[in-house]
Amino acid sequence: MNQITPGNPPRPDQPNPDLMAAVRRLAHTSVMVIGDVMLDRYTYGSVARISQEAPVPILCIEREVALPGGAGNVVRNLTALGCATAFIAVVGDDQEGSDLTGLIGGQPNVEPWLLVQGGRTTTVKTRLIAAGQQLLRTDREDLEPIQPKLAERMLRIAGDAMAATSVTVLSDYGKGVLGGDVPARLVAAARKTGRKLIVDPRGADFSRYAGADIVMPNRSELAGATKMPVDTEAAIVAAATELRTRHGFGAVVVTRGNDGMTLIDANGAQHFPAEAAEVYDTSGCGDTALATLAAAVAAQIPLPVAVRLANLAAGVVVGKVGTAVARQADLLEALSPQRSALRKIVTREAAVEQVERWRHKGWRVGFTNGCFDLLHPGHVHLLESAREKCDRLVVGLNSDASATRVKGGPRLVQPEAARAAILASLASVDLVCMFDEDSPESLIEALRPDLLVKGANYTLDQVVGAELVQSWGGSVALADLLPGHSTAATLARIRE
Repeated sequence: MNQITPGNPPRPDQPNPDLMAAVRRLAHTSVMVIGDVMLDRYTYGSVARISQEAPVPILCIEREVALPGGAGNVVRNLTALGCATAFIAVVGDDQEGSDLTGLIGGQPNVEPWLLVQGGRTTTVKTRLIAAGQQLLRTDREDLEPIQPKLAERMLRIAGDAMAATSVTVLSDYGKGVLGGDVPARLVAAARKTGRKLIVDPRGADFSRYAGADIVMPNRSELAGATKMPVDTEAAIVAAATELRTRHGFGAVVVTRGNDGMTLIDANGAQHFPAEAAEVYDTSGCGDTALATLAAAVAAQIPLPVAVRLANLAAGVVVGKVGTAVARQADLLEALSPQRSALRKIVTREAAVEQVERWRHKGWRVGFTNGCFDLLHPGHVHLLESAREKCDRLVVGLNSDASATRVKGGPRLVQPEAARAAILASLASVDLVCMFDEDSPESLIEALRPDLLVKGANYTLDQVVGAELVQSWGGSVALADLLPGHSTAATLARIRE
């Protein structure tokens, strides 16, 4: 491994093969997460007027999203890295608990143990958002410790899951799952089984986690636990060293927001500058860093390198909108300084995240779609016309299977990878996203573009997705075609 030192630049001048190899190892790990799970609800809409009943904005709701939050978001990030995860948490016997069970159970490579406590309220955080800004957040929660019998059952399950995984993560949000002596018993179990244990702590009493291998407080939590100043790097090192010595921690990793991270262990202190190119939303970035650190420790990556990767992942996720995740591909891209046109070719999930970032900036997002086999001047003219009508243009590209079905036979000359690469090389195209369905409608619904563009050889009622785009206030444009150019005509000339 290349040595990580405090003075390293956020992005290396050349790709670092050791770090990139370390990122690829994250997928071949297993982690157990135990802690407070919650339901994160996001209600998106627009504000155009103020209520006459009170001086408050009226949010016209456009869409709603529900995601696992708290410890559930740590699990989301682990699965995004490809890790196998055992997840233990407690929910209430309510609809929100049922919703969480479905969301967690639907994730790949997760073995969920979501225990139900009768009469308990599942923690729910609801955020109301307009124009990329939170207007209001509402919380419903139960802060009481879970029932003793349920805690005993949870600990028995945790003991078995701990033995079957490489690293245990305690995600403490102070909602009662890790109350009382539960953390101490989990630390003791980890030592007995020879497993590493990492804690995302809560509250001022860190003695509850005494003996943990790694604790990961933020700056304010460090100040609260030590009653020491944390306003400079030297002060942070002093406070973290005191905390480590007092409670027998193997290492303390302090997350410092825009200032990056600091690692304090038996070898001293190392500072890691923040690696975010742009900051859109800091929601959940601590969970992302925790998950990446856990996966790296599980992969037996040296701790300084593990912290560097966690810091990198946090920098990736704050560049996304909402409670997002950092995928392996995101980390590999962040470690590669070269910017290639091929990076415009993205998955549907990545396209949704990128469009959200553009929308957060107030940019108008356009969408068009097609097979784009044997790209000709007519295609180029259509794409340039579409790009002139918006700030960013996404092209939905039929996959080979989709194009073959739509065209009714093996007519394609160029395979999907070649067609995507050629589109991505055009300055007028900002993003290329493949779809495997016969129709781009589900991709349009996921991206929610402001503008849908097709050629003037279509009529408005023939444009797939037109009603969808208009339903959320978007518009549809029919671009003039360049006469004398078509794929069929090109193929005919080739055959002649």
